[in-house]
Amino acid sequence: MTKVKDIGEQGILAKLQRFCPPGMIGDDAAVLSTVPDQSLVVTTDVLVDGVHFSPVTTSPEDAGWRAVAANLSDLAAMGASPLGMTVGLGLPGELMVSWVERLYQGMTECLQKYNTVIVGGDIVRSPVTTLSITAFGQVHPQRIIRRSTAQIGDAIVVTGVHGASHAGLQMLLHPELTPNLSDTEKQTLITAHQRPQPRLDVLPILWQILESCPPFPHPPITGMDSSDGLADAILQICRASGVGAILQASKIPLPTTFNHWLTPEQAIKYALYGGEDFELVLCLPEVLAHTLVTKLGKSAAIVGTITTGSQVILQDQQKKLPDQVLSLSQGFQHFMQ
Repeated sequence: MTKVKDIGEQGILAKLQRFCPPGMIGDDAAVLSTVPDQSLVVTTDVLVDGVHFSPVTTSPEDAGWRAVAANLSDLAAMGASPLGMTVGLGLPGELMVSWVERLYQGMTECLQKYNTVIVGGDIVRSPVTTLSITAFGQVHPQRIIRRSTAQIGDAIVVTGVHGASHAGLQMLLHPELTPNLSDTEKQTLITAHQRPQPRLDVLPILWQILESCPPFPHPPITGMDSSDGLADAILQICRASGVGAILQASKIPLPTTFNHWLTPEQAIKYALYGGEDFELVLCLPEVLAHTLVTKLGKSAAIVGTITTGSQVILQDQQKKLPDQVLSLSQGFQHFMQ
């Protein structure tokens, strides 16, 4: 088996060029063409072996897919369409070349779904396998989605189920914990963790609704993705916008398998703080929110309302859970684990 140290940087680059468009790689920087009246959106994610992926839960192909999906989700959260990506690799010399090729295979499998390509990058020696991706997208200036524009009375929309990715991770780490689920149910949750789907598909539907519903133009759409958990997303939006929110626990879309596996307390904790579901969390006027949810279907839902104050309060109309004030400290934070 060939190791990275056996062929060096140029050998690795030669093998990885086939994952990029012909003629794109070779200069000191990539050149991306944009169109007039568009803003360039840039996002970067760094993933570290043992923190963001491991051989216990993630194949090289899945690690590549997840890395790309995370960046595409960040672009979707800004309202942007992807243009391309650069990839930075920190590789131990003892790492097998086949692992790196499989990583890129997973990345390209995800990118192909969204007509996006790898346009460059860099490779360095590192004691720990590290993957840094920078994604480029474009969006019309009037369609930029920010965290800081939520208005009191806005409805809070989530585009799909929450908690599935964390449940899949738990199944991979502790398969003995899910004796009541079928193999198909287990695999559905595991796939949610290993192969998340960035919600770029939501954007054209959102723009169509905004253009067809009077009055036009509408106030800015507020939002972000839920990669760090649903609670984190809503708390970040409220903090940036200077508002509060009330969430209804019974309205949060959960995987149906949670009904005969987790307690209500466990299920809502997975949804709020599990993370890596890569859905969009959007705040917009109620009429538009109802139209968007109807168009999306597939577990999209209005889960709450933007309010005065600064607290984000979770309520349960079914009275299975006590009211609680949500906090960023309850979710994943680097250097705090």
